[in-house]
Amino acid sequence: MIYFAAADHNAVFVVTFTLFVKMGNTMPPAICCIGHITVDTVITPQTFVTMPGGTAFYFSMALTHMPVRCLLVTAMAASEAPVADRLRKKGIAVQVLPSPSSVHFENRYGDNPDQRSQRVLQVAAPFNAADFSGVEADIYHVGPLLAGDFSVDDFRILSAKGKLSLDVQGFLRRVVDQRVVAADWKEKQDVLPFVHFLKASEEEMEVMTGTGDLERGAKTLAAWGAKEVIITLGSRGSVVYDGDRFYIIPAYKPSQLLDATGCGDTYMAGYLFQRSLGAGIQEAGEFAAAMATLKIGISGPFAGTLEDVQAVIAGNEVLPNEPREMIAGNRL
Repeated sequence: MIYFAAADHNAVFVVTFTLFVKMGNTMPPAICCIGHITVDTVITPQTFVTMPGGTAFYFSMALTHMPVRCLLVTAMAASEAPVADRLRKKGIAVQVLPSPSSVHFENRYGDNPDQRSQRVLQVAAPFNAADFSGVEADIYHVGPLLAGDFSVDDFRILSAKGKLSLDVQGFLRRVVDQRVVAADWKEKQDVLPFVHFLKASEEEMEVMTGTGDLERGAKTLAAWGAKEVIITLGSRGSVVYDGDRFYIIPAYKPSQLLDATGCGDTYMAGYLFQRSLGAGIQEAGEFAAAMATLKIGISGPFAGTLEDVQAVIAGNEVLPNEPREMIAGNRL
């Protein structure tokens, strides 16, 4: 069965699909996200809202606006079934696994959108390899929200099915009296050899590697096995290290700072979408950054178009970018 990312794509989808056919392919690439959909309470100085969330939700919703097939494997309580129906109406193929409860996060932001505090009010059942045995995709993006969501064996099996992408944040979370605290990930050197795309924030890189130095931290993660190391720096942009060179990705100036929840997931949706089409790392990173810029200006998931993303890049209004000076070995 063929699933498309949205039922109402414009002519851009048709053109892209036609190019794939001319290249000898019968359908656009597929990206599968595996992770829990959460109930999120988001508190900012301006807003107090409850909405669906988690990597699975923000990542998949962002891809519904791109010409790519999107698949989702998730686990949640029956009470959250309307969220899965909402995603299906957007054209996403959703496999819902039963769970006695859904993950419930409280995300609280202050005046700095790059910083948040979290509480975990509820957890869901973990995943296992049998849950995605029948799923076929070109790229699998795994989005753990808590340390016990996936096992090492899950990554071994997924890496044999396609390129594996990992947002590491959940593996670095421990829950203490409902509060989320940072802790190192014991299985990191067992898992990273299976990972092609590794996404971590600057803080997460430091927790894993013991260094806040971008160059040293990224090279350490690559030495442990990750093929493309993506370090996000919030309003300072991001860097990508492919084992040979560093790529400096700018952050574009947003129209407003409204809600940073899901920005990292939106970034990875854009990055993997572009890489799945054969784009280079710099191009994919800039596209991803532009998507994240559009996302931070609204409450809820990304709602832009390809044209919106291209307009942000073409406008070229970037924020001050520090990583170039922080990476002595940069060979741009």
